[in-house]
Amino acid sequence: MADTKREIERKYEATDATRLPDLSRVAGVGRVEKRGVTELDAVYYDTADLRLAADSLTLRRRTGGADEGWHLKFPVATGIRDELHEPLADTLPPTFAALLRSRLRHTGPAPVVRLLSSRDVQHLTDPEGTLLAEVSVDTVCAERLAGEGTGTTATWTEIEVELADGGDPAFLDAVEKRLRKAGVRPSEAPSKLARALAETAPAPKKPARRKAQDPQTAGDHVLAYVRKQIRTIVDLDPAVRRDLPDSVHKMRVATRRLRSAFKTYRRVLDREVTDPVGAELKWLAGELGVDRDQEVLDKRLGDRTETLPGTLVLGPVRGRLKVWSAARRTGSRRRITDVLDGKRYLALLDTLDALSADPPLRPAASRAPGKELPRAVLKDYKKLARRMEHALEHPPGPERDAAMHEARKAAKRARYAGDAARPALGKPAKRFAERVKAVQSVLGDHQDSVVARDALRTLAIQAHAAGETTFTWGLLYGHEEATAEARERELPEVWARASDHVLRADLEH
Repeated sequence: MADTKREIERKYEATDATRLPDLSRVAGVGRVEKRGVTELDAVYYDTADLRLAADSLTLRRRTGGADEGWHLKFPVATGIRDELHEPLADTLPPTFAALLRSRLRHTGPAPVVRLLSSRDVQHLTDPEGTLLAEVSVDTVCAERLAGEGTGTTATWTEIEVELADGGDPAFLDAVEKRLRKAGVRPSEAPSKLARALAETAPAPKKPARRKAQDPQTAGDHVLAYVRKQIRTIVDLDPAVRRDLPDSVHKMRVATRRLRSAFKTYRRVLDREVTDPVGAELKWLAGELGVDRDQEVLDKRLGDRTETLPGTLVLGPVRGRLKVWSAARRTGSRRRITDVLDGKRYLALLDTLDALSADPPLRPAASRAPGKELPRAVLKDYKKLARRMEHALEHPPGPERDAAMHEARKAAKRARYAGDAARPALGKPAKRFAERVKAVQSVLGDHQDSVVARDALRTLAIQAHAAGETTFTWGLLYGHEEATAEARERELPEVWARASDHVLRADLEH
C-alpha cells in the first residue's frame, strides 16, 4: 500500500504585495528558518465530468520538491486530508487505480489541469529545533488542459501553513491569529485544484435561477435516503481497501439499509426493479460480513477471557483462541479486495447509479410523505410484533433462540424504516427508531451469546481432544448462558416500551 500521511493545513489569500509578518513572535516558535524556493510542476487528473473533484478527491503527478511522485488525497474534515504517495512513474500506480475504482469504474483519469508553482518555504521550529509547521508562499500559474476552457490560464499567490507530523492543531490557530493581524485572510478555495477549476472555467451563461427544493413527496424522501446509502457505499470503497477502522462494518450497514429500504417502500419503488438489486446487495453484505462476524466473536470471547481472574484461566486458553480464530479466517483482506475488483461488484455499482438516475417510481411516490411513509413503517412494525409474539411464547431453548433471531432481523428493518422516514416525520420517527433499536440491541446481544456458546462448545471439544482441561471453556459458556437468560428477562419490558400505543399514534398522525 502507498505511503500515507495526515495532512493538516490552512490556505490564505495573498497578493504580490503581501508580506509575511514576523512569525517568530507566534507563541511556541523559537526560530524561523528560510528553506529557499522550489519549482513544482503538477498535473491533476480526473474524469471528463470531474467526478473526483466533485467528491473533493485530488489525484496528481508532480515533479520537483522532496516528495515528487503521484499523490492521492482523500478529505477527512475541513483542512484535513489523508495524502497517499507513490513514486514518480509515467502511468497511474495500480494502488491508486484500485482506490479510485468505485468512482472511475470503466474509465481512466485524464489530465485536466496543470499547475506550475514557485514555492518559497519557511520552517517554524520550537526552541529545541523541532519542526512545528511549514509556511510557504506559492506563486501559481494554472492551465486548463481538458474540457470547456481548455487553454485558459489563471495566476494567483497564496500562503499555505501545514502542520508538522504529529503537531498540535492548536498551533495553526496561533499562526492564523498572527496572519490575520497582518491583514492576511483565509482563502475561499479549499485547494489549488478547486481554485484552478473555478478560474479557468468559461464564463457561466445566465441560466434561470432555480431555488433548491426540499423533498416534497414520499418518493422524494425515499430517494434521498436511497441515494445517501448508494453514496456511502461508493465513498467507503477506498476506506475498505485501505483497511481503515470500522470501514467494512459501515459499508455492510449501508448495503443492508439500502436493501431494507427497497423492501419497506415497495409502494414507492417498483419491486420488479429493486428485488434483483436487493439480491445483489445481499450477496455483497455476505461477502463483507465473512470476517466481520468472526472479528465480533473474537472480541467477545477475548473480552470475556480477560475479565476472568488469572486463577480461573486454566490451560492454554488464549493461545487456543488465537489459533482457532486464525484457522477460521478466510484471508479477509485479499478476499474483500477480490470482491471489490470483480465484475459483479462493479456491475452492481453501475446498476445503483442507473437506479438513482432513473428511479422506478410507483404511483404512491407522488403522495404526501405524512400519509405514505407512516403506512410503510407501521407495516414493518406489525411484522416485528408478530415475530416478537412468536419469540416470547416459546420456552427457553433452541426454538426460542431461532425465533428471537428472526425477530432481531425484523427489528433491524423496522429501525431502518424509521430512520429513513425521520426527515419527513420528525420526532415521532426518531422516537420509534430509538425504541426499536433498543429492542434490536437486546435481541442482538442474545444472538451473539447463542453464537458464542456454539463456538465455546467447539473449543471445549478441541481442548478435550488435545488433553487440555476444559474448565475455563465451561466457565465462559456459563457466563454466556447467564447473559442470554438476562436478555430474555429484559426483553418483555423493552418490547413493551417500543410497542407503546401513544408512539404508534404519533406515527399515524
